[in-house]
Amino acid sequence: MDFIPAKTILQKSAHGDRWFGIDYNMNLYKGCPHGCIYCDSRSDCYRVENFDTVRAKANGIAILDRELQAKKKKGVIGIGAMSDTYNPFEKQYEITRKALTLVQKYGFGVSIETKSDLIVRDTDIFTKINAGVILKFTVTTAEDELSKIIEPHVCESSARFRAMKILSEAGLFTGTLLSPVIPFITDTEDNIREIIRLSYKSGAKFVWSMGGVTLRENQRTYFYDKLDRHFKGLREQYEKTFGNQYVCNSLNRNVTQVFKEECQKYGLLYKMPDIIRAYKKSGTGFEQLNLWI
Repeated sequence: MDFIPAKTILQKSAHGDRWFGIDYNMNLYKGCPHGCIYCDSRSDCYRVENFDTVRAKANGIAILDRELQAKKKKGVIGIGAMSDTYNPFEKQYEITRKALTLVQKYGFGVSIETKSDLIVRDTDIFTKINAGVILKFTVTTAEDELSKIIEPHVCESSARFRAMKILSEAGLFTGTLLSPVIPFITDTEDNIREIIRLSYKSGAKFVWSMGGVTLRENQRTYFYDKLDRHFKGLREQYEKTFGNQYVCNSLNRNVTQVFKEECQKYGLLYKMPDIIRAYKKSGTGFEQLNLWI
């Protein structure tokens, strides 16, 4: 793994109120090896060349230490928006673990999104953070075999649910990012129901979904190449249905209603303001709601 120069690690969040209430963003790595066919971070607008190659930020922990000390305003730090901070190199280098130790030391909270069960390794640190912890697992399909196609270089969905259960049983606020919902592939009512059921069974406190997939420059090219390889004829259906749209929402009109009904059935939060209030109020403890059961 290469190390690249960095001047700063923390960036103030411009949309934290709309994305899990985060105050700062932090990306310790650049690039991601998971190979997810739909990844928005491949888009040209982010200017990440050789996206599949993981690079770490040189002296990132020292820079973060200085920045956290200098921050007068405490808050929640979002990790993993651009690239999964629990990539395979993290097991050796422990850059994320060292960063989390500083987050805890200086009294900040943390919001993480990942597809990796490696996150379980850091349970001991998460339980010591008192300023808010929310741990989100991206799950797009309940079927392991399909997850191996659309997210080929990361652990399958069932492993993510097992990790979620471990973290939840440790008293941590965990849940599912049911996103993206990929038209013609994962936007079935059965898939939505099963992901929500498995989330509940695994101790999730919430399930959040955007209801579609984003496609723009470079990201669209990569996505279509994978459709040609694994889902013959689907590229043409996308081009005919969505053209050059950025947001491609599911045409299955029942999906949104099924999503809401199933979340209510299991007492899972699904609205962003409710999720933010719950995890910030609860710290590391949160009693699962038992509505509609």
